[in-house]
Amino acid sequence: MDAAPSIGDAKRALRQALLAERRALPPSVVAEGSRRIVATLAALPELSAVRDVLLYAADPDEVDLDPLLAAPPSGRPSGRRILLPRIEGDELVVVAHNAGTPLATGYRGIREPVGDPIDPSTVEAVVVPGVAFGPDGVRLGRGAGFYDRLLPQLGAAVRIGVCLEAFVRTDLPAEEHDAAVDVIVTDASVRRRPRTGSAASA
Repeated sequence: MDAAPSIGDAKRALRQALLAERRALPPSVVAEGSRRIVATLAALPELSAVRDVLLYAADPDEVDLDPLLAAPPSGRPSGRRILLPRIEGDELVVVAHNAGTPLATGYRGIREPVGDPIDPSTVEAVVVPGVAFGPDGVRLGRGAGFYDRLLPQLGAAVRIGVCLEAFVRTDLPAEEHDAAVDVIVTDASVRRRPRTGSAASA
């Protein structure tokens, strides 16, 4: 008798299928979904009063946060500092990013910030990409575990996952080391996960 598939096997198969589905989307769909998500993030209460926000520089098929990276300081809340992740070895480090500063090409062509890493415990909120999210905050990443290792270093920072609505799934397998998010923002909804209990939608 064949052994039952492991959770890891199930995650790999689902990740492959969802990535193929996402990459097949017309660029216009990703662009419009990204525009709506950025507008929601700009008004999100969880981001209104925080100073240090960790964003990311998107791949072509990910939710594009570039408008938030490019916004001049005068267009941000007073004192807001934008941070970006950079891959160093097996870890993500956090680097401050000034609007207009060119990004370097790093691991697997990912756009990354230049400059010295800062203490990740200064991060007050983080916006996290994902292949998919569960309504309970479960995140399916790309499989390298970078964010699963980084997020616990951020202490009490609010964790905000972003994806298109079609990639909020109830069938996501999860393992003990998988780091969940507190809020999921899509092009159609905002879901908040209480510290205990089930997720709520708004």
